[in-house]
Amino acid sequence: MSMSPVLRVASRGSALSLVQAKTVRAALARAHGWNEAALDSLCPIVPIKTTGDRIQDKPLAEAGGKGLFVKEIEEALLDRHADLAVHSMKDVPAVQPNGLAIVAVLKREDPRDVFIGQGGATFAGLARGARVGTSSVRRQAQVLRARPDLVTTTLRGNVETRLAKLMRAEADGIVLARAGLQRLGLAPAGAEILDGEDWLPALCQGAIGIEIRGRDTRVHELVSPINDQATFSCITVERGFLAALDGSCRTPIAGIATVAGGKVGFRGEVLTTDGRNFWRASRDIMTAKADETGLAAMGREAANDIREQAGNKLPRF
Repeated sequence: MSMSPVLRVASRGSALSLVQAKTVRAALARAHGWNEAALDSLCPIVPIKTTGDRIQDKPLAEAGGKGLFVKEIEEALLDRHADLAVHSMKDVPAVQPNGLAIVAVLKREDPRDVFIGQGGATFAGLARGARVGTSSVRRQAQVLRARPDLVTTTLRGNVETRLAKLMRAEADGIVLARAGLQRLGLAPAGAEILDGEDWLPALCQGAIGIEIRGRDTRVHELVSPINDQATFSCITVERGFLAALDGSCRTPIAGIATVAGGKVGFRGEVLTTDGRNFWRASRDIMTAKADETGLAAMGREAANDIREQAGNKLPRF
């Protein structure tokens, strides 16, 4: 006897996206006591090829920015071809289509970036003029701030594709999200964690988000138990910062919120694409006072601080 699906899960079709969708599905199974062996019937994954997956010949900034990885997935939700969508939160634009909402996030993985050099080279050990591959304008700006003598080169494709391009010497080093490597079970030799004030990650990097139709109370009740509140608080701040700066793939923007010592703290920055100019802001709020509205406002206040510092020098794209 075939079971009708409880939830249809929309996801990009890349290896990393499917791992993330299966991670969400397994969390739902644990929360509700579902038989994990029956998950393909209970929670089928609906893989969707997005515009961002199809366009591989130019930088995302030129192709249209951040929403390219979620547009078709959100359409599947709105058209009721799926009940929930699983996203890398760093791919989700600050403003969502009417009728959709991010209602839960899993516990965040390590949000930091890693540098992987040809033959185990370190970032500091790269020769002058060496090529560092990345498709992210934030990473390009941070690399050039740290080493203006380097050359950044656009490197598109999924994690495995970029690692293969490094092996083929299409770049002397690449910068990737550590979370993606961890989720795929990859541990490239010599991977160097980029840490500290000069290497703030992409907003919401390392967080997996669950998007649903806002009025779908059945699905909301099913996914609520797997929400990690600390991570949700952090991405709420980060998305407030993003929204106030109108950040997209075309803006070198970075930041991280953390929960510790009874406070939610945030550090954020915006850079010019050459890394020569940058502006920083930080905020914190007691967790007892940190409702969703207050957290989003905290992110917006940090963004306004940067706007005031930068004035007309703030990058506009």
